[in-house]
Amino acid sequence: MLTLKTDCRHFPGDRPCTPHKQTGIKCDSCTQYEPVDVRIVIIKLEAVGDVLRTTCILPGLREKYPKGEIFWVTQPEAVPLFHENPLVDRVLPYGSMECQSVLAVEHFDLLINVDAAPKSAALASYSNAKSKIGFGVTQRGDIMCFNPEAETWLHMGAFDDVKKQNTLSYQQLMLNICGLKPSSKEIQLSLNEDELMQGDQFRRQHGIGEGVPVVGLNTGASGRWEMKKWTFDGYRAVIQKLLEETPAHIVLYGGVIEYERNTALAKGFPDRLTIADTRHSLRSLFAILNISDVVVTGDTLALHAATALGKRVVAIFGPTSSAEIEPYDRVTKITSATMACKCYYKPVCDQDVNCMNTIPPQQVFDVVTRELAGIRRI
Repeated sequence: MLTLKTDCRHFPGDRPCTPHKQTGIKCDSCTQYEPVDVRIVIIKLEAVGDVLRTTCILPGLREKYPKGEIFWVTQPEAVPLFHENPLVDRVLPYGSMECQSVLAVEHFDLLINVDAAPKSAALASYSNAKSKIGFGVTQRGDIMCFNPEAETWLHMGAFDDVKKQNTLSYQQLMLNICGLKPSSKEIQLSLNEDELMQGDQFRRQHGIGEGVPVVGLNTGASGRWEMKKWTFDGYRAVIQKLLEETPAHIVLYGGVIEYERNTALAKGFPDRLTIADTRHSLRSLFAILNISDVVVTGDTLALHAATALGKRVVAIFGPTSSAEIEPYDRVTKITSATMACKCYYKPVCDQDVNCMNTIPPQQVFDVVTRELAGIRRI
């Protein structure tokens, strides 16, 4: 009788595994047999940028559980983040029948839910796991901490003043919850060969020579906090100075919300400025973002993606916490030098003079040119 090792991480259940397809080898003589000894499920549903930066816990989990099998539950729109990610074995789209059946039937050794949102917490309490980390709900629906290390993040989410006093990065806070001390806490994002070629094709299509430095401007932010995005006039002034004083080519990034703003910003600059139409594909955004040498952005998805791709990043902060951003020795943070934010983590700001419109374009320009000089392109 044939030996079939169903506990191997390579066995998908309904079809031959990759080693068998490639070589014809069977389980009894396979040298790539990897038995799973710990099953881990991570719940992090939203937002997409937060899901991406939470991947910083994956290297530590792989170090601690080298034979572990890792599942990740997330919103369908965040699933593309995990393409080409070898540290996650299976991604379960929240709300799918696949996700419901796996969590209802299968048992895990460890569950991690670092999000105290009721939807995530309820899913964590519902799921079957020997040990749970992070947040769940009581039988009456109250948010609770599975472990004491999660209490700091719960308090930061409940009280703006506590969040404002924090000095730890998001990455360190998540690692503390999980009890991990990894050798790396990098955000995990990889591009495949086709995506790298897409970036090269974008350069050729828009006449960006190989030796030309590229500055990417991600001009918007999520709709939750309007003041997370820097001013239109500020970006416009930086564009003009970059085109006048450097040989850089400028690429404007953004989604559906930012496309109209980027079109307006581009008016009057016919040369060395391109709008990247990435409104409908997350992976296309990453592929084209990858051609930038320096990325200027607010506190949003592009910040985490550019950081993960190893770019030099100039991050502009207003009503959200700059302390939570891990610098990785490649992120320069800019905040107003003349006034503190008066609408901290509020959706709107009623101040005519505020923390964002008091950041001078010259300061942003100076940081960008310094970063460009550091990569020896100009």
